[in-house]
Amino acid sequence: MLYLYFVLLVCSLFLLVAGIVEQRRHYAALHSIPSRVLVNGIRGKSSITRLCAGALRGGDLVTVAKTTGTAARFIHPDATEEPVYRKFGIANVVEQIGIVRRAATYRPDALVIECMAVMPALQEVNQSKLIRSTIGVLCNVREDHLAEMGPTLDDVARSLCRSMPQDGICVTAEKDRLHILQEEADARNCRLIYADPEMVTDEELRGFSWFTFKENVAIALVVAELLGVQRGVALQGMYDAPPDPGVLSVDRYVGPEGKRVAFANVFAANDPESTLMNINQLLDLGAIRRPLNVVINCRPDRVERNGQMGEIIPDLEPDNVFVIGHPAKSAIDAIPAQWRDRAVDLGGERRSADEFMPTLIGRMSDDSSLVAIGNIHGQGEELLEYLAELPADESDTGATTPSPDAPAPAQAPRLDPYAPYPMAYEERYQASRTQEIPVVRLPADPTGPYGQQVPSAPQHAQHDRQYGEYADAPQAAQPQQSFFTPRRTWPPSDQPYDDPYGGPRHPDGEGGGPPPRP
Repeated sequence: MLYLYFVLLVCSLFLLVAGIVEQRRHYAALHSIPSRVLVNGIRGKSSITRLCAGALRGGDLVTVAKTTGTAARFIHPDATEEPVYRKFGIANVVEQIGIVRRAATYRPDALVIECMAVMPALQEVNQSKLIRSTIGVLCNVREDHLAEMGPTLDDVARSLCRSMPQDGICVTAEKDRLHILQEEADARNCRLIYADPEMVTDEELRGFSWFTFKENVAIALVVAELLGVQRGVALQGMYDAPPDPGVLSVDRYVGPEGKRVAFANVFAANDPESTLMNINQLLDLGAIRRPLNVVINCRPDRVERNGQMGEIIPDLEPDNVFVIGHPAKSAIDAIPAQWRDRAVDLGGERRSADEFMPTLIGRMSDDSSLVAIGNIHGQGEELLEYLAELPADESDTGATTPSPDAPAPAQAPRLDPYAPYPMAYEERYQASRTQEIPVVRLPADPTGPYGQQVPSAPQHAQHDRQYGEYADAPQAAQPQQSFFTPRRTWPPSDQPYDDPYGGPRHPDGEGGGPPPRP
């Protein structure tokens, strides 16, 4: 029996030593990255992560990014990306350790990473142990994951604040609960900066070839400004950044019997407020139009969200509501009684798209719109695969040729990303911003320096700044360089430095750790 206790003690000591070694290696990898941006919130985290990474790349900073969202991606400094491998397909916050270690091999100037924790305690661990961000982003507070972070939106706000960096900077576009975020920021000695969406003009927003929101762009611009990237090059970097696979999109298909369908993928909007905002934007832009049909995909582990999607049906006023997935009853029962006769139950735990899609398209009229909301996984993915196999609608959706004397149509039948935004969108956008809140705004001059108000990097990373020029220096005209062209000498040619990976590296490049930047 004593022998077994001895074996247990030895194993425990071995695990303790291994844990300490792994922790030290992880912290060394973290501190080799001067700027670390952790993106948290309810809606739009993946898009903001990509926008921030694109803005920093536009400023000629070597930037690595990682999204979680609809499809987890590791984004290299040259903007190429690959899926994040997960054993057994299960997401775990521990994967952030491997992401940081891999990112550190590029010796990047910045790491932009999306928070993948939902439980409040895990969010705090993700910040304090795994990422130790220097700049935090808290994009918004919406109704989602109420079982873990709720039950009220105030509770959700305080839970999200656990990802704020201690003695750091936090950027947010949340206005309704800004006072709560300010209280939590003060408790952590964290400077809270409100990214005002009004700083983004309609002209700048029309530069995107995909749908995004002013709030998201404003956050990315503030982050870029904090790291010394000028507004113009930051915007160009965002325009060039590839969109997230779950980005708001509209595609046109020709279904059976020549029936034309405009399909809007709004699966990425996980809460009712964001769902309504996205659909209203598409309607205002003319990307979709009535008659409008809605399909709700249900998941057994998201019963609360299924009901939230059913509750917003009166606000959408659709002609048909198709419910797929399991349990479909959780969404149908939440639809108000006066709208329930429009609901069609096509759900089932193992129904394939070939079974329910002919019925779904058959009940729709020609040249109508279909909006997919709820959860993408399960039968939602099968729906997307079914539609992707349909032929694309390349025809002009104006059914008849108008006479020369006929007035021009009120709406463009197809989306023009460069067309002016209708007033309806601007009015809806302004309606939610009537309350005056004292905020910190960017300077009026988009090229003006920000460093006199906010440091361009946290204090613990300042020692890295002595090894070369960073983007907070005055921007001078430079020849065009690739993402992997050296922007500074690393290490300095005239002095050695201690490599955090385990050994001094000398000017000749010898020593431990990853190889020097090419």
